[in-house]
Amino acid sequence: MDVALLLQIPIAAIAAILLYTFIGFIPGTDETSVLVPVTLALVLAGVAPVVVLAFFIAAIVTLNLTNAIPTALVGLPGGVLSTPMMEHSLYLKDKGRAAETIKKMAAGSGIGTIVAIPVSLAIAAAIAQYAETLREYGTLLFVFGAIVLALLGGNRLLSLLAIIPMSLLFQGLISLYRDQGVIPEDGSITVSFFLGITIGPMLVSILQLLNRKTRETLPRRTPATLNISREEMKGQSLSPKNILTKAEAAWTALMSFVTPFLFFLSPVGLTFLLGKASEGRRGSHVDKANRSITAMNGIAHSAYLSGTIIPLLAIGIPLSPVAIGPAQALFNAPPVLSLENNLHHMLSTPEFIAAVVIGALLALAVTYYIAVRYSYQITYFVMRYIPHEAVLGLFVGFILLLAYLDAGVANIFGVLLVGVACGTFNKLGVGYGVQFMTLYASPWIVMNLL
Repeated sequence: MDVALLLQIPIAAIAAILLYTFIGFIPGTDETSVLVPVTLALVLAGVAPVVVLAFFIAAIVTLNLTNAIPTALVGLPGGVLSTPMMEHSLYLKDKGRAAETIKKMAAGSGIGTIVAIPVSLAIAAAIAQYAETLREYGTLLFVFGAIVLALLGGNRLLSLLAIIPMSLLFQGLISLYRDQGVIPEDGSITVSFFLGITIGPMLVSILQLLNRKTRETLPRRTPATLNISREEMKGQSLSPKNILTKAEAAWTALMSFVTPFLFFLSPVGLTFLLGKASEGRRGSHVDKANRSITAMNGIAHSAYLSGTIIPLLAIGIPLSPVAIGPAQALFNAPPVLSLENNLHHMLSTPEFIAAVVIGALLALAVTYYIAVRYSYQITYFVMRYIPHEAVLGLFVGFILLLAYLDAGVANIFGVLLVGVACGTFNKLGVGYGVQFMTLYASPWIVMNLL
């Protein structure tokens, strides 16, 4: 790696930190919808692969931590991965412990990041020898993953039933595009469909507003008032030793160590299940909530890092919900990247490790300081001056642009169709993980089961 690339890595990481610090403080922004378009744009713009990887790693470390801050301060989930933390965050907020919670979140994130990177690299090295086998049977793993995630979800029966019709939708549209000459016979538009799944729930909510009867039934509310105590944000120590108890640190380290071995499962599911297990049976309600909220942040970082590092370094195809979701553009971004030629094939192991370590540690150091020192100021600025709708509108427009670039005007309506169908399923209880897995399992399902 030459000096120019080595200098670009920290610059890309800092750019990701600046961008996703502010995005992370906006409640309700889905991780996938804000990570994929920007990463995809960098890939399509021809940015060096090692720089893109550093940017992405810094982005997920920054976003996962800053997304948790609005949950602690104002009781609103920053993103999907923050939802498991809502119960304990609201309880601790009511007890006047918002500032303490933020510190524990930041410290937990640090433990999760530091533990996850070496463990994930070790797992990737161990399974790399089985890469060809995993590539050969990768589609079957997607089918298995879709079934497992359906069984782990809240609406199990519907999630299982939805796999077949969603497969027909995805493959049917691709076949239609090929028959009409919209895309070549060997072409694919998986990325566009993926983005359609991502914006689905929001798209359904927006389209419902076009129905007058539905609008009339919506509640009318006065502007919400959010109280953020500035006093409790002052004089906070940066030392993790003064933030976490031994039990909190131990549980977080243990769960962050276990998580990479389960990289093929949903990060949200892992955060909820392992986080609840971290509560333990001893101590007061506050003690249990502190242990759980700290561990959840460690698990979230560990899940995202391992879900990116292991499939990308060891195999080269997306075999985890994170790889299928937020990290998709690192694996498949036609015409620049494909499953046969992506970052797995382009980067040497030292380059890969350098990008991951520099991106993660730089993001952790900066975001940790920001979270402890400036959470109040940033949250106030974002909540006061940046409309949530403006950010979401920007990304919807970006997604429609990418849909057009993929397959023209027809694909804009195709993505809208996918968004409405998958958004409806999502609102009925079929989670993102099931839908993403089904998208990649659909070729095998349609070819072998129908």
